[in-house]
Amino acid sequence: MSKKQKKVLIRILLAAALTLLIALSPVSGLPLFFLYLIPYLIIGYDVLRKAALGVVHGEVFDENFLMAVATVGAMALGLFGDNSYAEAVEVMLLYQVGELFQSYAVGKSRRNITSLMDIRPDYANLERDGQLERVDPDEVQTGDIIVVRPGERIPLDGVILEGSSTLNTSALTGESLPREAACGDSVINGCVNMSGLLKIRVTRPYGESTVAKILDLVENSSLKKAKAENFITKFARYYTPAVCIGAAVLAVLPPLIAGGWMEWIGRALTFLVISCPCALVISIPLSFFSGIGGASRAGILVKGGNYLEALADTRTIVFDKTGTLTKGVFEVAELSPAEGADRETLLETAALTESYSSHPISKSLREALGRETDPNRVTDVEEIAGGGVTARVDGHETAAGNGRLMERLGISYLPCERPGTVVYVAKDGHYLGSILISDQPKPSAAAAIRGLQAQNVRTVMLTGDSGRVAQAVAKELGIDEFHSDLLPGDKVQKVEALLAQKPARSTLAFVGDGINDAPVLSRADIGIAMGALGSDAAIEAADIVLMDDDPQKISLAMRISRKCLRIVRQNIVFALGVKAACLILGALGITGMQAAIFADVGVMVLAVLNAMRALKVS
Repeated sequence: MSKKQKKVLIRILLAAALTLLIALSPVSGLPLFFLYLIPYLIIGYDVLRKAALGVVHGEVFDENFLMAVATVGAMALGLFGDNSYAEAVEVMLLYQVGELFQSYAVGKSRRNITSLMDIRPDYANLERDGQLERVDPDEVQTGDIIVVRPGERIPLDGVILEGSSTLNTSALTGESLPREAACGDSVINGCVNMSGLLKIRVTRPYGESTVAKILDLVENSSLKKAKAENFITKFARYYTPAVCIGAAVLAVLPPLIAGGWMEWIGRALTFLVISCPCALVISIPLSFFSGIGGASRAGILVKGGNYLEALADTRTIVFDKTGTLTKGVFEVAELSPAEGADRETLLETAALTESYSSHPISKSLREALGRETDPNRVTDVEEIAGGGVTARVDGHETAAGNGRLMERLGISYLPCERPGTVVYVAKDGHYLGSILISDQPKPSAAAAIRGLQAQNVRTVMLTGDSGRVAQAVAKELGIDEFHSDLLPGDKVQKVEALLAQKPARSTLAFVGDGINDAPVLSRADIGIAMGALGSDAAIEAADIVLMDDDPQKISLAMRISRKCLRIVRQNIVFALGVKAACLILGALGITGMQAAIFADVGVMVLAVLNAMRALKVS
């Protein structure tokens, strides 16, 4: 509990104790008014002050104005023998109890987000003239050298110059799986150094760092309001003056006809207390805020309540292939040695032949071998443009490349019909076999597609790859529809065509890597980017960012958004229903002021509790 909340609690307890003592005292008449005025001002001075400031600034019709008019009126009625002093203090007490609970609930929601996104660094160990100096991260410049000890949070983005370690990235990705980092690797701030000492050269100042952008994104998400939030704002703008006019009519019209001014003025004041729309005004924004906070904990950054609301209505999701559904890196998928050859010889020969090449395919062969190759074993290397590589390995003539290279060398080979890149390998003019290299689907990609289809979402894949490769990936993952051989401009056209086909009152989301797919991300109703642990382009181009590149998080984000919208609708129906019933009962004189404020605070408490369910991710 904050200091401010503790002060309010002390005021509530003090005012309640004084009210009880005064109620038990034998004092009556005007002295009783002044006695009750003490606890009334203790508990209600801030409400009266806010109401007065609202009138001065032209913002009259809010809950403070309603409470001030109702309780001041009750105190005034007491002077005319209605004995409603205690009632006025009790109403203000109940109102402050409700406000305290609401403040605590909102604070807890904010603390949840703060703790889940607890990635803001407190300091940086800056190296100056061989000495370490603890400074504020804002003071560190690009090119400076910082040192991060085990257990410390990396304060700025940079490149490791010395050392290796295991990094805890859970604050950014929502995943507990650590990441290995060594000399030459890029690291981002917000990660926790778990083991080794790291010396890092800073590549960006703190203001442009990943953490700064993420925190700004989360903190400003409340500025982008959902339709439901805008509805409540407009509703309150017209609703509050309407109930004030209604209360005035209730106070004047019936007594003009039937008399009983004090009774009808009392009913009008009760009507005003009941009319306060606190439950709606507080719980609806809190629902979206909690939903965004729950998503943040799972490594899903949502830039505003409007995007969370739109995601709930998504019926079509379009995926880029490379880097989104697939890993975006070449890997050896299959070894097919020829008769008389073995897998180890096939892979080793290919890796040695390609050992001097910087091509991604060559790198994948060396990685698949699992050990360092000895360059001294390789001589006479020649790269054949559009074909592959020839070399002399341990004195033997070797070749690794495509079918055209084999044909050029006059070597008969067995063509591979599997989708992907095929490397054919030969030694001393004899065919050793083929190696299939492909961009492998992400482990969670198939489950991600199934999860979306279970929510009645149509899945589409767009790719620049050949039809054969696209068909194989779509079939393996279970994607509903795919389009291949597309340039970036073609993808925009396809998305526009899909937008025209989407069901009425639904949205279309595009999922890409946030860099090459920026035009499509901006064209779709919702852009979802693979964050790659904080890619600048991803954070800036998309409406929603998946910080760990896991496509399975999309279905989780949709469940969060739909749960959030259900909570919002529940609160609207519940609050308006109870409010309408209480207003009628208050106007008829069936409900007193204490019961009215208790019902109002009770509705607000239940609505806030319901809203906070959105924090729980499932």
